[in-house]
Amino acid sequence: MPQAAPAGQRQRGLLRGEDSETVRRALIEQFGHAPGLIYEIRGSRKIYAYRPCGFDPKVRTDRGIYFGRIEADGIRLSIEGSFLVGPKATKNVVELDYERARRYLSGEDIEVDAELEGWVILKWGSYYLGTGKLRGGRVHNYIPKERRLRLD
Repeated sequence: MPQAAPAGQRQRGLLRGEDSETVRRALIEQFGHAPGLIYEIRGSRKIYAYRPCGFDPKVRTDRGIYFGRIEADGIRLSIEGSFLVGPKATKNVVELDYERARRYLSGEDIEVDAELEGWVILKWGSYYLGTGKLRGGRVHNYIPKERRLRLD
């Protein structure tokens, strides 16, 4: 059983180093790649990622971009997270044609021909569109409403 961290070393949940290693292992297992970033789990399940730099962390505590969320069955990447992981991902990437990509970005669930189950990165050409939950040949949409395309 891990020992409690000394006061001042806790980072909203797990120790920051443990957060990074936990997320890194999960990304490699799920997608075959984990970018060389520092990962922090904030709140109960949100993941933020950043590269180390020279600013004083005592002054600024809102480091990083929203990278994804820990779900019961894996990591659900944000759109930005899929851009960071996708180019070197070796598994759980689903390539979409133009029409399915448009429909997905507009907020629709889509049908795909894939033998996968679980969280997948969606890709169209060289663009990474985000992460969806694939079950029974159907990708369930997780694009936030405010970021969806409006199809006229």
